[in-house]
Amino acid sequence: MTLTDLLRPEAVISPLRANSKKQALQELAQHAALLTGLPERELFEALLQRERLGSTGIGDGIAIPHGRMPGIDKLVGLFARAEKALDFEALDGQPVDIIFVLIAPEGAGADHLKALARVARVLRNQAVLDQVRHAHDPAAIYAILAETAAKAA
Repeated sequence: MTLTDLLRPEAVISPLRANSKKQALQELAQHAALLTGLPERELFEALLQRERLGSTGIGDGIAIPHGRMPGIDKLVGLFARAEKALDFEALDGQPVDIIFVLIAPEGAGADHLKALARVARVLRNQAVLDQVRHAHDPAAIYAILAETAAKAA
């Protein structure tokens, strides 16, 4: 499974204009609802519920909010570059500007965990991180992520 298996070009948002973690999750849930046909409120609640267990901010300005949803048959990703860094209560205490949302089917099991690991591995690559932070156009960001996925395959 590569990043492009999870992410479509229309699922890249840049810039994400949010002033808080909650607002970012709301906007991302709204966008996810358009992509998946799932109810926006339920998507938002799934992401928020996961955040209540502990921040999905993994450090280096990166967060990977995720949730499981009924009514979806495959993993779906959304990538966002925040206009301004947000307090995500990340493990390292740093604000977050790179957000990759992962929505999984309820019974995804190991596939969900593999996808989370893949996303974290790609975004922890400093060269990739620098490139997506300096790209402002969603198409350019998608191209960077797709190229990275192709090299990793």
